[in-house]
Amino acid sequence: MTPPPTVPAVQTRSLGRIFGSMVALRSLDLTVHKGDLFGFIGSNGAGKTTTLRILATFLTPTMGTAEVLGLDVVKEADRVRHLIGYMPDFFGVYKDMEVTEYLDFFGACYKIPAAQREKTVADVLELVGLSEKKGSLIGALSRGMQQRLGLARVLIHDPQLLLLDEPASGLDPRARIEMMAILQELQRMGKTIIISSHILSELQSLCNRCAIIERGQLIYSGPIKGVKVGVTEARAFWVRVAGAPETSRELLLQRPETESVESAEGRLKVVLKNPDDDGSFIAETLVQAGQRVLELREDELGLEEVFLRVTKGDTQ
Repeated sequence: MTPPPTVPAVQTRSLGRIFGSMVALRSLDLTVHKGDLFGFIGSNGAGKTTTLRILATFLTPTMGTAEVLGLDVVKEADRVRHLIGYMPDFFGVYKDMEVTEYLDFFGACYKIPAAQREKTVADVLELVGLSEKKGSLIGALSRGMQQRLGLARVLIHDPQLLLLDEPASGLDPRARIEMMAILQELQRMGKTIIISSHILSELQSLCNRCAIIERGQLIYSGPIKGVKVGVTEARAFWVRVAGAPETSRELLLQRPETESVESAEGRLKVVLKNPDDDGSFIAETLVQAGQRVLELREDELGLEEVFLRVTKGDTQ
Protein backbone atom coordinates (compact mmCIF):
# COMPACT_ATOMS: atom_id res chain seq x y z
CA MET A 1 0.00 0.00 0.00
CA THR A 2 3.03 2.29 0.33
CA PRO A 3 3.06 4.58 -2.74
CA PRO A 4 6.09 5.13 -4.99
CA PRO A 5 8.58 7.63 -3.49
CA THR A 6 8.31 10.06 -6.40
CA VAL A 7 4.63 10.99 -6.07
CA PRO A 8 3.59 14.05 -4.05
CA ALA A 9 1.56 13.65 -0.88
CA VAL A 10 -1.36 15.55 -2.44
CA GLN A 11 -2.01 16.51 -6.04
CA THR A 12 -5.20 18.15 -7.30
CA ARG A 13 -5.88 19.07 -10.91
CA SER A 14 -8.69 21.43 -11.91
CA LEU A 15 -10.51 20.35 -8.75
CA GLY A 16 -14.00 21.79 -8.43
CA ARG A 17 -17.04 21.35 -6.23
CA ILE A 18 -20.49 22.87 -6.69
CA PHE A 19 -23.26 22.89 -4.08
CA GLY A 20 -26.48 23.82 -5.87
CA SER A 21 -25.84 27.28 -7.29
CA MET A 22 -22.72 27.89 -5.19
CA VAL A 23 -19.27 27.14 -6.55
CA ALA A 24 -17.22 26.12 -3.51
CA LEU A 25 -14.04 25.21 -5.42
CA ARG A 26 -12.92 26.59 -8.78
CA SER A 27 -10.29 24.64 -10.75
CA LEU A 28 -7.95 24.12 -7.80
CA ASP A 29 -4.43 22.97 -8.72
CA LEU A 30 -2.61 22.17 -5.51
CA THR A 31 0.56 20.22 -4.74
CA VAL A 32 1.73 19.21 -1.26
CA HIS A 33 5.09 17.47 -1.00
CA LYS A 34 5.90 14.61 1.32
CA GLY A 35 7.15 15.84 4.68
CA ASP A 36 5.52 19.27 4.34
CA LEU A 37 3.86 20.98 7.24
CA PHE A 38 1.49 22.80 4.95
CA GLY A 39 -0.67 25.75 6.01
CA PHE A 40 -4.03 26.09 4.25
CA ILE A 41 -5.18 29.68 4.62
CA GLY A 42 -8.45 31.37 3.77
CA SER A 43 -11.44 33.17 5.19
CA ASN A 44 -14.59 31.36 6.30
CA GLY A 45 -16.30 30.07 3.18
CA ALA A 46 -13.13 30.18 1.07
CA GLY A 47 -13.21 26.44 0.34
CA LYS A 48 -10.66 25.07 2.83
CA THR A 49 -12.97 22.57 4.54
CA THR A 50 -14.46 21.49 1.21
CA THR A 51 -10.96 20.71 -0.08
CA LEU A 52 -10.00 18.77 3.04
CA ARG A 53 -13.24 16.79 2.96
CA ILE A 54 -12.61 15.83 -0.67
CA LEU A 55 -9.08 14.69 0.20
CA ALA A 56 -10.54 12.73 3.14
CA THR A 57 -12.97 10.99 0.72
CA PHE A 58 -16.06 12.43 2.43
CA LEU A 59 -17.03 14.51 -0.60
CA THR A 60 -16.75 13.68 -4.27
CA PRO A 61 -15.53 16.44 -6.57
CA THR A 62 -17.89 17.86 -9.18
CA MET A 63 -14.99 18.17 -11.60
CA GLY A 64 -11.27 17.54 -11.74
CA THR A 65 -9.22 14.99 -9.82
CA ALA A 66 -7.47 14.68 -6.47
CA GLU A 67 -4.79 12.18 -5.54
CA VAL A 68 -3.40 11.30 -2.13
CA LEU A 69 0.01 9.62 -2.25
CA GLY A 70 -0.67 8.63 -5.85
CA LEU A 71 -4.15 7.22 -5.21
CA ASP A 72 -7.33 8.71 -6.67
CA VAL A 73 -9.62 9.79 -3.81
CA VAL A 74 -12.72 8.66 -5.71
CA LYS A 75 -11.62 5.51 -7.51
CA GLU A 76 -9.38 4.24 -4.69
CA ALA A 77 -11.16 5.73 -1.68
CA ASP A 78 -10.74 2.66 0.57
CA ARG A 79 -6.98 2.60 0.08
CA VAL A 80 -6.77 6.36 0.65
CA ARG A 81 -8.56 6.07 4.01
CA HIS A 82 -5.83 3.78 5.34
CA LEU A 83 -3.18 6.40 4.50
CA ILE A 84 -4.81 9.51 5.97
CA GLY A 85 -5.94 10.83 9.32
CA TYR A 86 -8.69 13.48 9.16
CA MET A 87 -9.51 15.72 12.10
CA PRO A 88 -12.46 18.08 11.51
CA ASP A 89 -12.80 21.42 13.27
CA PHE A 90 -15.44 19.86 15.53
CA PHE A 91 -15.68 16.15 16.21
CA GLY A 92 -17.98 14.18 18.44
CA VAL A 93 -16.66 12.26 21.43
CA TYR A 94 -18.23 9.65 23.67
CA LYS A 95 -18.03 11.54 26.96
CA ASP A 96 -18.93 8.56 29.12
CA MET A 97 -16.08 6.45 27.76
CA GLU A 98 -12.59 6.30 29.18
CA VAL A 99 -9.75 7.60 27.06
CA THR A 100 -8.24 4.16 26.43
CA GLU A 101 -11.66 2.66 25.63
CA TYR A 102 -12.27 5.38 23.06
CA LEU A 103 -8.95 4.81 21.29
CA ASP A 104 -9.27 1.03 21.52
CA PHE A 105 -12.64 1.30 19.79
CA PHE A 106 -11.17 3.20 16.84
CA GLY A 107 -8.19 0.85 16.75
CA ALA A 108 -10.65 -2.01 16.31
CA CYS A 109 -12.38 -0.07 13.53
CA TYR A 110 -9.06 0.01 11.69
CA LYS A 111 -8.72 -3.75 12.30
CA ILE A 112 -5.63 -3.41 14.47
CA PRO A 113 -5.21 -6.82 16.18
CA ALA A 114 -6.34 -6.88 19.82
CA ALA A 115 -2.89 -7.97 21.02
CA GLN A 116 -1.34 -4.93 19.35
CA ARG A 117 -3.95 -2.32 20.25
CA GLU A 118 -2.89 -1.84 23.90
CA LYS A 119 0.64 -0.84 22.90
CA THR A 120 -0.62 1.29 20.01
CA VAL A 121 -3.00 3.19 22.30
CA ALA A 122 -0.22 3.72 24.86
CA ASP A 123 2.13 5.00 22.17
CA VAL A 124 -0.25 7.59 20.72
CA LEU A 125 -1.24 8.78 24.19
CA GLU A 126 2.42 9.32 25.02
CA LEU A 127 2.94 11.18 21.76
CA VAL A 128 0.12 13.65 22.46
CA GLY A 129 0.95 13.96 26.16
CA LEU A 130 -2.13 12.23 27.58
CA SER A 131 -0.58 9.14 29.20
CA GLU A 132 -1.63 10.31 32.66
CA LYS A 133 -5.25 10.65 31.50
CA LYS A 134 -5.65 7.16 30.04
CA GLY A 135 -8.18 6.11 32.70
CA SER A 136 -10.11 9.39 32.73
CA LEU A 137 -13.60 9.90 31.36
CA ILE A 138 -13.52 11.96 28.17
CA GLY A 139 -16.21 14.27 29.52
CA ALA A 140 -13.89 15.28 32.36
CA LEU A 141 -11.12 16.42 30.01
CA SER A 142 -10.52 20.07 29.17
CA ARG A 143 -11.13 21.34 25.62
CA GLY A 144 -7.39 21.28 24.94
CA MET A 145 -7.07 17.68 26.14
CA GLN A 146 -10.07 16.64 24.04
CA GLN A 147 -8.40 18.18 21.00
CA ARG A 148 -5.23 16.21 21.74
CA LEU A 149 -7.36 13.09 22.14
CA GLY A 150 -8.86 13.80 18.72
CA LEU A 151 -5.34 13.98 17.31
CA ALA A 152 -4.50 10.68 19.02
CA ARG A 153 -7.56 9.15 17.38
CA VAL A 154 -6.41 10.08 13.86
CA LEU A 155 -2.92 8.72 14.64
CA ILE A 156 -4.12 5.33 15.86
CA HIS A 157 -3.54 3.62 12.48
CA ASP A 158 -0.23 5.43 11.80
CA PRO A 159 -1.37 7.46 8.76
CA GLN A 160 1.14 9.04 6.40
CA LEU A 161 -0.93 12.18 5.74
CA LEU A 162 -2.77 14.23 8.37
CA LEU A 163 -5.62 16.55 7.35
CA LEU A 164 -6.30 18.90 10.27
CA ASP A 165 -9.12 21.42 10.01
CA GLU A 166 -8.63 24.16 12.63
CA PRO A 167 -7.04 21.84 15.24
CA ALA A 168 -6.33 24.76 17.59
CA SER A 169 -9.85 26.19 17.39
CA GLY A 170 -11.12 27.36 20.77
CA LEU A 171 -7.92 26.51 22.63
CA ASP A 172 -6.27 28.77 25.17
CA PRO A 173 -2.72 30.04 24.40
CA ARG A 174 -0.94 27.28 26.34
CA ALA A 175 -3.02 24.53 24.73
CA ARG A 176 -2.34 26.02 21.26
CA ILE A 177 1.41 26.07 21.92
CA GLU A 178 1.30 22.45 23.08
CA MET A 179 -0.70 21.43 19.99
CA MET A 180 1.77 23.14 17.65
CA ALA A 181 4.70 21.44 19.39
CA ILE A 182 3.03 18.06 18.80
CA LEU A 183 2.59 18.86 15.11
CA GLN A 184 6.26 19.79 14.77
CA GLU A 185 7.22 16.47 16.37
CA LEU A 186 4.95 14.62 13.93
CA GLN A 187 6.65 16.36 11.02
CA ARG A 188 10.04 15.31 12.38
CA MET A 189 8.69 11.74 12.42
CA GLY A 190 8.09 12.01 8.67
CA LYS A 191 4.36 12.76 8.61
CA THR A 192 2.93 15.08 5.97
CA ILE A 193 0.50 17.54 7.56
CA ILE A 194 -2.04 19.91 6.04
CA ILE A 195 -3.41 22.31 8.63
CA SER A 196 -6.03 24.99 8.15
CA SER A 197 -6.06 27.76 10.73
CA HIS A 198 -7.13 31.34 11.32
CA ILE A 199 -4.12 31.92 13.61
CA LEU A 200 -1.77 33.04 10.86
CA SER A 201 1.04 34.13 13.16
CA GLU A 202 1.36 30.53 14.35
CA LEU A 203 1.31 29.12 10.83
CA GLN A 204 4.08 31.53 9.87
CA SER A 205 6.49 29.97 12.37
CA LEU A 206 5.08 26.44 12.13
CA CYS A 207 4.73 25.66 8.42
CA ASN A 208 7.35 25.42 5.70
CA ARG A 209 4.84 25.86 2.85
CA CYS A 210 1.34 27.27 2.50
CA ALA A 211 -1.54 27.97 0.16
CA ILE A 212 -3.93 30.92 0.19
CA ILE A 213 -7.43 30.38 -1.15
CA GLU A 214 -10.32 32.83 -1.63
CA ARG A 215 -13.78 32.15 -3.04
CA GLY A 216 -12.64 28.67 -4.03
CA GLN A 217 -9.71 29.92 -6.10
CA LEU A 218 -6.04 29.41 -5.35
CA ILE A 219 -4.19 32.70 -4.96
CA TYR A 220 -0.79 31.39 -3.88
CA SER A 221 0.91 28.08 -3.19
CA GLY A 222 4.55 27.69 -2.24
CA PRO A 223 7.09 28.45 0.50
CA ILE A 224 5.96 30.59 3.43
CA LYS A 225 8.70 33.12 2.68
CA GLY A 226 7.79 33.18 -1.00
CA VAL A 227 4.30 34.50 -0.33
CA LYS A 228 5.85 37.84 0.62
CA VAL A 229 7.57 38.23 -2.75
CA GLY A 230 5.67 40.72 -4.89
CA VAL A 231 3.65 41.92 -1.91
CA THR A 232 6.30 44.02 -0.21
CA GLU A 233 6.34 47.42 -1.89
CA ALA A 234 10.01 48.10 -1.05
CA ARG A 235 12.78 46.75 1.13
CA ALA A 236 13.05 48.58 4.44
CA PHE A 237 15.02 48.41 7.69
CA TRP A 238 14.32 49.62 11.21
CA VAL A 239 17.19 51.26 13.07
CA ARG A 240 17.38 52.62 16.62
CA VAL A 241 20.22 54.78 17.84
CA ALA A 242 21.27 56.22 21.21
CA GLY A 243 20.18 59.82 21.56
CA ALA A 244 18.07 61.92 19.20
CA PRO A 245 17.49 60.18 15.85
CA GLU A 246 17.32 63.35 13.74
CA THR A 247 21.08 63.44 13.10
CA SER A 248 21.02 59.80 11.98
CA ARG A 249 18.07 60.55 9.73
CA GLU A 250 19.97 63.32 7.95
CA LEU A 251 23.03 61.10 7.52
CA LEU A 252 21.01 58.28 5.96
CA LEU A 253 19.08 60.61 3.64
CA GLN A 254 22.41 61.64 2.10
CA ARG A 255 23.16 58.09 1.00
CA PRO A 256 22.30 57.25 -2.66
CA GLU A 257 20.83 53.88 -1.59
CA THR A 258 18.13 55.55 0.50
CA GLU A 259 14.65 56.21 -0.84
CA SER A 260 13.21 57.67 2.37
CA VAL A 261 13.65 57.75 6.15
CA GLU A 262 10.68 58.01 8.48
CA SER A 263 10.64 58.46 12.26
CA ALA A 264 8.32 56.30 14.34
CA GLU A 265 8.32 55.64 18.10
CA GLY A 266 11.98 56.56 18.59
CA ARG A 267 13.16 54.48 15.62
CA LEU A 268 13.90 55.17 11.97
CA LYS A 269 12.41 53.26 9.06
CA VAL A 270 14.87 53.34 6.18
CA VAL A 271 13.34 52.47 2.80
CA LEU A 272 15.81 51.43 0.09
CA LYS A 273 15.68 52.37 -3.58
CA ASN A 274 16.97 49.00 -4.74
CA PRO A 275 15.47 45.85 -3.16
CA ASP A 276 18.71 43.98 -3.97
CA ASP A 277 20.72 46.13 -1.51
CA ASP A 278 21.43 44.38 1.79
CA GLY A 279 21.17 47.45 4.04
CA SER A 280 24.67 47.05 5.45
CA PHE A 281 25.44 50.67 4.56
CA ILE A 282 23.06 51.81 7.32
CA ALA A 283 25.21 50.62 10.21
CA GLU A 284 28.40 51.57 8.39
CA THR A 285 27.18 55.14 7.81
CA LEU A 286 26.03 55.68 11.37
CA VAL A 287 29.02 54.08 13.13
CA GLN A 288 31.51 56.05 11.03
CA ALA A 289 29.68 59.24 12.04
CA GLY A 290 30.01 58.33 15.73
CA GLN A 291 26.40 57.20 16.25
CA ARG A 292 25.67 54.29 18.57
CA VAL A 293 23.44 51.74 16.83
CA LEU A 294 21.23 49.88 19.31
CA GLU A 295 19.05 47.98 16.86
CA LEU A 296 19.06 47.19 13.15
CA ARG A 297 16.60 44.75 11.60
CA GLU A 298 14.79 44.27 8.34
CA ASP A 299 11.13 45.18 8.20
CA GLU A 300 9.28 41.98 7.28
CA LEU A 301 5.61 41.54 6.57
CA GLY A 302 3.86 39.05 8.80
CA LEU A 303 1.66 36.39 7.24
CA GLU A 304 -1.46 38.17 8.52
CA GLU A 305 -0.55 41.38 6.70
CA VAL A 306 0.34 39.47 3.54
CA PHE A 307 -3.01 37.68 3.70
CA LEU A 308 -4.88 40.97 4.02
CA ARG A 309 -3.02 42.41 1.04
CA VAL A 310 -3.47 39.50 -1.37
CA THR A 311 -7.13 38.80 -0.53
CA LYS A 312 -10.17 41.03 -0.94
CA GLY A 313 -12.25 39.67 1.93
CA ASP A 314 -14.85 38.22 -0.44
CA THR A 315 -16.96 35.31 0.80
CA GLN A 316 -19.41 33.02 -0.93
